[in-house]
Amino acid sequence: MDNGARLGWLIDPQQRQVEIYRPKLAVTVLSNPAELSGEEVLPGFLLNLHPMWD
Repeated sequence: MDNGARLGWLIDPQQRQVEIYRPKLAVTVLSNPAELSGEEVLPGFLLNLHPMWD
């Protein structure tokens, strides 16, 4: 975020957890999500997490 990123994901496959970072907002933590959205930063982008959890 300090370098201008508008969206960041920290994916923990062992815990099946994702931390989502956005400027000026609290970190969002998701447990076992099926996919991640690029939101308004990458419209239409979806990251399928099923292969990572398997």
